[in-house]
Amino acid sequence: MQPATLEQAVKLGLREEEFEHIKQILGRTPNFNETAMYSVMWSEHCSYKNSIKWLKTLPRDGERLLVKAGEENAGLVDIGDGLGCVFKIESHNHPSAIEPFQGAATGVGGIHRDIFTMGARPIASLNSLRFGRLDNPKTKWLLKGVVKGIGHYGNCFGVPTVAGEIYFDSCYQTNPLVNAMSVGVVKAGQTVSATSYGEGNSVFIVGASTGKDGIGGASFASADITEDSAKDLPAVQVGDPFEEKKLLEACLEVIPTGALIGMQDMGAAGITCSCSEMSAKGEHGMIIHLDKVPTRQKNMQPWEMLLSESQERMLIVIKKGREAEVQKIFDKWDIHCEQIGEVTTDKNLKYYMNGELVADVPAESLVLGGGAPVYEREYREPKYFAEINAFNPDSIPVPADLVDVAYQLVQLPTIASKRWVYDQYDSMVGTGNTQTNEPSDAAVVRVHGSPKGLAVTTDCNSRYVFADPYKGGMIAVSEAARNIVCSGGLPVAITNCLNFGNPYNPEVYYQFVHAIKGMGDACRKLGTPVTGGNVSFYNQSSDDGPVYPTPTIGMVGVLDNLDQKMTMFFKNDGDAIYVIGSNTADLNCSEYLHQVCGVTHSPAPRFDLEEEYQLQERVLKIVREKLVNSAHDISEGGLFVTLLESGMKQNMGFEINTDSSIRKDAYLFGEGQSRVVVSVSADKIAAFEAALQGHAFSKIGTVKSDGHIKIDGSNWGPVSDWKETYDTAIEKLLNN
Repeated sequence: MQPATLEQAVKLGLREEEFEHIKQILGRTPNFNETAMYSVMWSEHCSYKNSIKWLKTLPRDGERLLVKAGEENAGLVDIGDGLGCVFKIESHNHPSAIEPFQGAATGVGGIHRDIFTMGARPIASLNSLRFGRLDNPKTKWLLKGVVKGIGHYGNCFGVPTVAGEIYFDSCYQTNPLVNAMSVGVVKAGQTVSATSYGEGNSVFIVGASTGKDGIGGASFASADITEDSAKDLPAVQVGDPFEEKKLLEACLEVIPTGALIGMQDMGAAGITCSCSEMSAKGEHGMIIHLDKVPTRQKNMQPWEMLLSESQERMLIVIKKGREAEVQKIFDKWDIHCEQIGEVTTDKNLKYYMNGELVADVPAESLVLGGGAPVYEREYREPKYFAEINAFNPDSIPVPADLVDVAYQLVQLPTIASKRWVYDQYDSMVGTGNTQTNEPSDAAVVRVHGSPKGLAVTTDCNSRYVFADPYKGGMIAVSEAARNIVCSGGLPVAITNCLNFGNPYNPEVYYQFVHAIKGMGDACRKLGTPVTGGNVSFYNQSSDDGPVYPTPTIGMVGVLDNLDQKMTMFFKNDGDAIYVIGSNTADLNCSEYLHQVCGVTHSPAPRFDLEEEYQLQERVLKIVREKLVNSAHDISEGGLFVTLLESGMKQNMGFEINTDSSIRKDAYLFGEGQSRVVVSVSADKIAAFEAALQGHAFSKIGTVKSDGHIKIDGSNWGPVSDWKETYDTAIEKLLNN
């Protein structure tokens, strides 16, 4: 074939020096097919070339970790009883910005495949979403499409969506963030590795036919969003959850046969990625016949087949001589199972089309840790820090009508009930593992066949990270762990989805580097190592600039039995209400300050990592010893929103007195960290307070069964009225 030109390489997304490096690797100029392969495998989305230096600084060791970060498709932790938990979070931001339904749906499908390609059955799905202002028509379209896509795929596939988070801010107007997380369970000894070895072993493609959808998706995800991005619509994949359900069952049935050498999901970069990663890991090569790949479009070119990201496909390597028994299982499930090649010992990937060699490259040269480039980018402190540091809280007068402010807060889409969203998700689908469905800070899922439960959550307040990337990174990890602890779980590990702007912007890269440092320090302190995840750069547009730095944390915790679960809602009249942690006059970065007062730049809220560690140690102890009847951490909206959310489920009111030494708006609406609201029965107060000796706490009021809210003796009205406002705010905005 004709050698590729520099112009073609640059158009595919390669840099000039990268094209020269490819020539050195091959000892010749690559042809177009080979250049296309390198363009996707060396894209940021696949190679992490601008991030791997800092990712390697994250803690990746722990007594429960069964594989280290990056070793497999997802993290694997030991949860006891001969069981492991496989989990991961990834982004599908750019596709969702262009085609929200399919972008979100295929994001869900892709993350589930990462779980069952390791032999685990997915039991729970979560998500973390970011959109622009909800009074904007485009935001409404994006939100409706993304939510419908997530619900459609998850509900049809049969895995419950149990938790998530949604934030709304103008910086996400053009570039929304759609992060999907999957959690699965596998028995010890039944995991599968994404590897290939053994000369003469057979290489099969299983699942859906290959089409032109998704071509160049990895490169598409490694560029800024522009007004012309809609022209890249073919880069958005199309998903079929019913096909994936059959694929899941067939794969899990094949694994116990022992006929598999390895299995790999065909996600970003499709056939190219799965062949190269499996071969590099097993230190072997492959001969692949592209004309044997089942296609749904005629006359596909080799490069189109190599780059296609059509969904619901896997690459499997089968022990020679056992092909027939594997074929029989996939035939039973009516799934394509076609041999397309064989394993070789020369470590090169050789692709043929109708007998013609169309590409010949060393497998290792394509992958992370092999030949893919690694860059160290320049970074510098953002100029906007000066405006943040200049903020003076005394410039904000205390409002005369705090009730009106509170009503404004509970109607903000970031704070208000996400009922309109989660009502579209089936949280109980599937028969083996069910969610308890009672409100708690983290979702708690039963592990079938075991007394254990898993507490799972996604968390990140990106405004905090924008204000102080280091502190914000620590807070993101800490809030996730705090939610796990408040639900009765012991935090064990995290996965992350790091959403940032263009890494070639030194101020964006500063945010990235310092967020990584903060995350790493918090993970080390809290004992939650990183199992893996995803980096998503280029989340910015010419109109809005870069999005807030958003290092989303997905965390898993373990409950030894479901009796350890704690819920977030008030239960009994007369229970004492306590705040564990220090109440301070901290307005910084709060929804109140930003959305009600209009202050866009203020420092991150008060946070101390040692204090957070001590808080979580104490809270887990009192929760597991049943010294409290509810536990709910203070986050967006501050103390008032936390109390309101604690009262709404059973229409329980509360009567509290504020601290006169703290300005009232800061006391009620400030978002100082490391605080938890609990309710305590009268007969347990002595034991509860004894358990907290040495840690800050304060009794602030009492739970009231009359359903009314009283603050400093003033009646703020019935909880039911507040609940109606809270529950319907998003629906009203969408219908306007």
